[in-house]
Amino acid sequence: MKVMLVNGSSHMHGTTMKALEEMIRIFEAEGIETEVIQLGSKPLADCLQCNACSKTGKCVFTDDGVNEFAEKAAGADGFVFATPVYYAHPSGRIFSFLDRVFYSADKSVFRFKPGASVAVARRGGTIASLDALNKYFGISQMPVAGSTYWNIVYGRTAGDAPQDGEGMQTMRNLARNMIWMMRCFEEGKKNGIPYPETESGTSTSFVR
Repeated sequence: MKVMLVNGSSHMHGTTMKALEEMIRIFEAEGIETEVIQLGSKPLADCLQCNACSKTGKCVFTDDGVNEFAEKAAGADGFVFATPVYYAHPSGRIFSFLDRVFYSADKSVFRFKPGASVAVARRGGTIASLDALNKYFGISQMPVAGSTYWNIVYGRTAGDAPQDGEGMQTMRNLARNMIWMMRCFEEGKKNGIPYPETESGTSTSFVR
């Protein structure tokens, strides 16, 4: 099984990565393959709602890894989206990345696969950031993985994060919960339990 983790920080070895590394340690101990997508510090275009992807199945921008992520995501069993907290909200780069991925990719890429969001901050804004990232799961039929506390780690620098004992514990339990969910879904498929039927075709539009 495989989990893809998106690091929404521009710092490759910062506080956000420390949280992810704690999860990765558990995943790898349980034989779960992991891949980290590091968004980095280069400019990342926002979604233009040009709808070119509705014809091609790919985002019109091709130079920042969005389309490559969507292709790899088809073979993943779970996802973690992690962000540093800037002014009490997720980083702009992870918003831009996820907006384009979820808008352009085929819906089956994410459907019925567990997702977890993680927020890292010096102090405030973590809950609002988790709420923002969880919305991508809610609209995509993705079960949301939780832990023994909100999926939060505190620390201003990379050296601070490991000192947040409860935060690190939360990350470990979050990884274990995701593993359990993925294995349950896999057993369900093996035993012929079908995914729920999904209705489509109805869109609310008020005629005046």
